[in-house]
Amino acid sequence: MIVHVNQFERGRAAPSGEALACVLDAVEESGLDSRTLASLRVHLDWIQYRANFRDPVTVRRATERDGQLLALAELAVDLRQAAAHAIRDDVSAALAAIGAEAADDRRVFLDDWAPLRDSIIWRFNRLFWQRLGDWEKATGRGFEHALPSGRSDANHPDAVADAVAEFWTLLRELEKRGQLPAEVFAMEIGVGTGGRAALWLDRFQALDEERGTGYYPRVRFLLCDYSLPTLDRALETVGRHRDAVSMIAMDALNPLKALAFLRYKILYIHLTNVYDNLPTDELVRRDGRLYLVEARAYVSPANAAGIAREFGIAPDALRATVDRVLEVGPDVVEDRARGTTFWRAVWDALRLEERLVALADVAEAPVPPGLHQGHLEALLDAAPDDVRFQLSRGAAESFVNTLPLLHPRGYLQVQDIFVTSMDEYRQGFRGPGKLDGSVVNWVNGALLAAVAARAGYDVHVAPFHYRPGSRTSILYTTQRD
Repeated sequence: MIVHVNQFERGRAAPSGEALACVLDAVEESGLDSRTLASLRVHLDWIQYRANFRDPVTVRRATERDGQLLALAELAVDLRQAAAHAIRDDVSAALAAIGAEAADDRRVFLDDWAPLRDSIIWRFNRLFWQRLGDWEKATGRGFEHALPSGRSDANHPDAVADAVAEFWTLLRELEKRGQLPAEVFAMEIGVGTGGRAALWLDRFQALDEERGTGYYPRVRFLLCDYSLPTLDRALETVGRHRDAVSMIAMDALNPLKALAFLRYKILYIHLTNVYDNLPTDELVRRDGRLYLVEARAYVSPANAAGIAREFGIAPDALRATVDRVLEVGPDVVEDRARGTTFWRAVWDALRLEERLVALADVAEAPVPPGLHQGHLEALLDAAPDDVRFQLSRGAAESFVNTLPLLHPRGYLQVQDIFVTSMDEYRQGFRGPGKLDGSVVNWVNGALLAAVAARAGYDVHVAPFHYRPGSRTSILYTTQRD
């Protein structure tokens, strides 16, 4: 048995030690044979997200692609959730499940086994952004209040001021060389409330007037999002800058599809907390073998019974009702307010069961667009021997479909939570977690650097120094000569 303590925060040694003692006692009493114990991995995590998709103690089994069980099994303990008085019993139950011939399927499953990128959680995520107003009305607060700091780093005035100054400097250089376009395109993907766009335009207009450069009237600022209600709200927020702003409905996974007419024309593209909200795959390497993480969503028997009782739904109709809500909207459950309450209850109760599906070799891994097998092999060469990491598929797809929009002197700036080296995956849980009704994941910056290199760009990642303790970083691109 191998134990991984995947947390490095000070002051948490005591709960880790207590949990480990409970695990060892439970293992000793479990009666598992030596072969099973030799293949058992125990992970003690401190999950920073108060809401996530894990039970306090979970089991992951390894299988062949046909579902046949392999010896490898993982026992994962969330130190944040695990109650001291219950952890021993929970671990004992989990160990019994490892030794059982068949799994206990009393849980109500909401989808079937699939790679993480195809999980139902992304349908919930999309519904959240499409029906954000309904969710906020039900909770009585804006979605930004769910962030760790209670507000988005996107709207930090000093960060916005520095971004504007950088952009103004670029325009000045282009003007001196006689290369400044008649129309100056800038773009925000994933506009949120529109607060950052409004701050950026305010600051840019003020700087332009202060220096008498006359750039502001030439700016064409694009507000881009797939959620029309979000775009409408953002347009209200930018207020007096409406003449400089255009709204464009588009999927962040493929900006080029909606904006092909602006290929090579946009001088500045900005995103904040978009990549961490896009579908991802996860790979695991254990004992030199590679596994793809598959998941299926479930609700515990107790939670399923409670939800069914509250909303007058037969327990065996819960999955079909959830599908209808995700397809049509919360209105399908009595009325919109009641339907939103149902949606929130299911989301709160939703958990993911995971399994590790063995791959024959790297060639079977689902490589994101813009990469090939050689890039993945290079990432694995730079990774620890035993590692679980994100193949940030959505982020990579969005990235590779955004770069062609950049003007030859343009640049992409992304504020998000990045893992900048593969070794960082040894240092704690990286998602997925829940923020209100949406999904959040750390983004594999090392993978994006490989995508950028193939497209002729370098990637640079700097800490977000504007707020002490922020986990945000700023990624920006420069074109290679």
